[in-house]
Amino acid sequence: MKKILLNAAKIKAELERSELGDVFDTKLPGYHIRIGKQAVSFRLTYRNKAGKQQVITIGRLGVLTPEQAREQATAMLGAVALGQDPQQEKKAEKEQAALLQQQTLGYFLEHHYRTYQGRKKSGGQTIQMIEKHFERWLNLPMQSLGRNQVESWQLSKEAEGLAHDTIQRVYGALKTMLNYAVKRAVLSENPLKHVSLEKPPVSFEEEEEISDSRRYLSEKETAAFLNALELYQQLRRTARANSRAHGKAHLPDLSHLEFVDHVKPWLLLMYYTGFRPGDLFGLRWEQIDFQTGTITKVIEKTAHHQGNNRSFPLSSKAVGILRAWHAQHGKPAKGLVFPSPVTGMRLDKKAMQKPWAKIRELAALPDNLNLYTLRHNFASQLIAKGADLLTVSKLMAHTNIQTTIKHYGHLVQNKAKEYLDFL
Repeated sequence: MKKILLNAAKIKAELERSELGDVFDTKLPGYHIRIGKQAVSFRLTYRNKAGKQQVITIGRLGVLTPEQAREQATAMLGAVALGQDPQQEKKAEKEQAALLQQQTLGYFLEHHYRTYQGRKKSGGQTIQMIEKHFERWLNLPMQSLGRNQVESWQLSKEAEGLAHDTIQRVYGALKTMLNYAVKRAVLSENPLKHVSLEKPPVSFEEEEEISDSRRYLSEKETAAFLNALELYQQLRRTARANSRAHGKAHLPDLSHLEFVDHVKPWLLLMYYTGFRPGDLFGLRWEQIDFQTGTITKVIEKTAHHQGNNRSFPLSSKAVGILRAWHAQHGKPAKGLVFPSPVTGMRLDKKAMQKPWAKIRELAALPDNLNLYTLRHNFASQLIAKGADLLTVSKLMAHTNIQTTIKHYGHLVQNKAKEYLDFL
């Protein structure tokens, strides 16, 4: 049995020898360190009142100093002298903590929170509200709750038609209950402490109002836009070639790819489908039928009003873009069509702002021309080709044809004048 005085200097010298095993203290009986491959821990060996030898880990070097560990070891030996068993107490504490951590939402609600809320004037309503809106969570351990569950729950409540203020109030009641569980030491921390609800989805009508007066692209602007996409790709290819030639040969070669990144196919798809940005960010390969040339999905911005799938026919150009992008990525059967190149997850809602600004710059388009111009242009071009407002309304995924009439009806009137000129 190796013994040294366990202080910082002696332990450091011992570690430099790189020998694994136990090293005991010369002063305090049973107090020792264990030098392992990954860490050094302070430990205490003692005999319980039954005479059985026990070993308890006090903590790791770096978390505790030798002096702090010695103080804890001394206190433990004092407890042993009084007939206590630190190892069994530690085990019991862990079991109790695990039991508390696994306590389900429904159990805590029934056995703790109901009594607490019963003292309040509207406490009964609070309990009923939690039971009603979190029915599917009642059998879940409170500690297991997290962001994924909250996001799914919020979407389900929006699909039921609940107003955002109501959803916020219900969620607030749940977080208050979890805070009470922390106060009762059932939880060490509220698992939803840093999880907030997403902002309410903006209605189509509101989106249209904040966009730039629903203008469309002129023929000259359209040509400039399409040309800017090619310029953008050329610039990316040139920049990548320079990087590879100057010490970054590990970067992928872009010269042979049809699309250097998601920017060109994303913008072209918006141009040829009129989809809102959110629906392109959330678009998945399993929602695309290449044989029929259709996309079938729930429109995100109206999901809280109309949660059913809707099918949208695609032009041959839109299908061609998707086929090329699909082939470039190995023809995946499922997953996001435009995942983040960094995380692989869904792109942030602001992800296309800088690329669109670059395209505007390359095309010499006005700075106030926002992404929704591509959507409005889609609708305007449909009408210019003779499409009726009902068809335009369906393709634009408007919740009400009155929206289509309000924003694009004047274009049909202009078309009607052309028809009259034939008489």
